Amino acid sequence: MSHAQIRDRLLYLIYFINFLYLLNPANAVAQIQPPTTYALTHAKIFTLAGSAIEDGTLIIRDGKIAAVGAGLDIPAGAQLIDAKGLQVYPGLFDSITQMGLREIGAVSATVDSAESGGYNPDVVAATAVSPSSEHIPVTRAAGITEVLAVPASGGMDSFGSQGVIGGQASAIHLSGWTIDEMLIKKSAAMVLNWPEIETQTFDFATFSRKEKPYSEAKQEYDKQVTEITDWVERARHYAQAMEKGSAAKYDRDLKLEALVPVVRGELPLLVFADRSREIRSVVEFCDKQRLRMILAGGSEAYKVKDLLRSKGVPVILRPMLTLPLDEDDPYDRLLSQPAELAAVGVKFAFASFDNSFARRLGQNAANAVAYGLPYEEALKAVTLYPARIFGLDSQIGTLEQGKLANIIVTNGDPLELTTDVKYLFIKGQLTSMDNRHLRLYEKYSKRPKAQ
Repeated sequence: MSHAQIRDRLLYLIYFINFLYLLNPANAVAQIQPPTTYALTHAKIFTLAGSAIEDGTLIIRDGKIAAVGAGLDIPAGAQLIDAKGLQVYPGLFDSITQMGLREIGAVSATVDSAESGGYNPDVVAATAVSPSSEHIPVTRAAGITEVLAVPASGGMDSFGSQGVIGGQASAIHLSGWTIDEMLIKKSAAMVLNWPEIETQTFDFATFSRKEKPYSEAKQEYDKQVTEITDWVERARHYAQAMEKGSAAKYDRDLKLEALVPVVRGELPLLVFADRSREIRSVVEFCDKQRLRMILAGGSEAYKVKDLLRSKGVPVILRPMLTLPLDEDDPYDRLLSQPAELAAVGVKFAFASFDNSFARRLGQNAANAVAYGLPYEEALKAVTLYPARIFGLDSQIGTLEQGKLANIIVTNGDPLELTTDVKYLFIKGQLTSMDNRHLRLYEKYSKRPKAQ
């Protein structure tokens, strides 16, 4: 037998042994699984469930926080990360985005953030989320570990029709190959765009505004409210038929079926409204219909803060670095509103309402601190409070034993623009912070200078 034949047979034997080894699923997985246990040591840990822990240790095991405190024993086999001089926080939560639903607003083939028609309660955002969106790694590099993907929610990236009942918002992690890996909660809220009494319209033919009589605008508004009421009443009757009747005795309606958890009080209604008049109207509507309401937008929430507090309605606030609604409002009207809401006990969270500037969520909260909001309230408004508002605080929002290990390790305050995220964990796994912005920065920073 020649040397070449012996070599070929030995190689064949090695390949065959490897093949048999990998037939065992446990062995195959062991080749590709990253570490499941990490230990962050010597860090200042802000749990948001108590006082900060100086020189603390946080243990991550199998995707969850196994222990957090000072002087903890390090488990055998844990990947050790010395975080001396660094700070540990819960990951930030952006509670209104179109993440994974909208890539480039001007390219319709990359947009799947709203369905045609005015009433689409059966639409679920998670079914349309693209895990390969370039917005996702850019956003998580800023310390945001989870978001709410909200259909028909408008924002700077959206210019199309929003509809009235836009569908179901989904809470997702910002890491995962598939939507199943990303999901926190498939249906976290039902989206409702509350109508406004609009006395002005924009005529694209003349590129100018046109006035509409108030009586005509009010009639259109009342018609839309009547339609919403009709949907809610029909959903309530449908729920009764499901509970007491036989499936053979009623025709299945997927839209009404999707509204059943709303009328039962199991799923909150995420209502988009800005003007105080509309906010009062929708709070009264939800109170009468016994619906759980979350206010989104709320540019004039300060005008009805006592009503919101008395009814227990939380608010998801729009970004504040924009013009106030009316030209005679103070320039800082939106900036000072969070402090006013906090002072009377209205729970609120900050959100980006789009994708392009989701990465500036922390700085949006910091701007409110400059206008009177206590710092701890601002930090909780992008971590614990959004999780609590959407019923996810048993899983995320604070650093406590048993919760999902969505964690950021920073070299400073996560609300400051100059702070860098040094390590990022999502579901207990060390997650890459590489992204398109970073790659472009590195590419063009190395560009040769012109001679």
